[in-house]
Amino acid sequence: MKNQPLGSAAFSSFNVSAVLLLLSLTLGSSIVFARNLYDDLNLTWGNSRGKILDNGELLAVTLDKVSGSGFESRADYLFTRIDMQIKLVAGNSAGTVTAFYLSSKGDHHDEIDFEFLGNVSGQPYTLHTNVFCNGEGKREQQFRLWFDPTADFHTYSILWSPQHIVFLVDETPIREFKNFERYGVPFPKYQRMKLYSSLWNADDWATRGGLVKTDWSKGPFKAYFKNFKAENECGSPGASCNSLTNSIFSSFSNNRKLWNKLNYGALGQMKWVQKNYMVYNYCTDYKRFPQGLPKECYLSNLNY
Repeated sequence: MKNQPLGSAAFSSFNVSAVLLLLSLTLGSSIVFARNLYDDLNLTWGNSRGKILDNGELLAVTLDKVSGSGFESRADYLFTRIDMQIKLVAGNSAGTVTAFYLSSKGDHHDEIDFEFLGNVSGQPYTLHTNVFCNGEGKREQQFRLWFDPTADFHTYSILWSPQHIVFLVDETPIREFKNFERYGVPFPKYQRMKLYSSLWNADDWATRGGLVKTDWSKGPFKAYFKNFKAENECGSPGASCNSLTNSIFSSFSNNRKLWNKLNYGALGQMKWVQKNYMVYNYCTDYKRFPQGLPKECYLSNLNY
């Protein structure tokens, strides 16, 4: 699909917001945030470049020419829903990456990625998503956003259940990775994962494949996080998650169904976003996979 400059899609940003609001209302969605960030997150690297501010309500990470910074969750999870509100680096963010992802450890790790690839002033961010199973990724999908992610906070969510993985932006599903283990497709379900987030320099690849470098005269660069929430999860590896079907979205009313599968309203939202804002899909990249696309690409329309 062709890359579209911010604001050049078929709908204006006002109409986009109105359409997504209407669709989300049909799902009965609501988000409730409460906990202090000190309770849930640890600053892990970057010395004093990462800070928890405003009595635990705001977290800021900073990137300068010496180092970036990052944090991780205190808890680890085996199936969960993670929500966080993020305000990305403003202005000329080319070369920078703001990462927000779940990951286990080791050479055969599992990982579920949101990565926000910066750009020069006036050009849109690229939202990069990926899923790793047993240390292997290569399942990238990329999107433009239908709003300016630097002007205000927006909610980014990862839903990870035994049935599927769903990436959401402001309660709008943008991507689904289904569990097709029965067809020989690996799916992350045995390794507990922590949430990790960071701001770092990746100007060797992040913007136009590395052609545009980080302009350090515009630094230091800052991104902001607040309102972290982790929903219920399974206990020990292999534990039954049947109880989660009834409890995971106890505060989200009709959205409880998303734990098992996307309902018609959520599917409609996701298809609309993918039609208008997806700019790369590994499942259509025949040049990259000359011997044939990954198996899940042919299975995506099947039921769970």
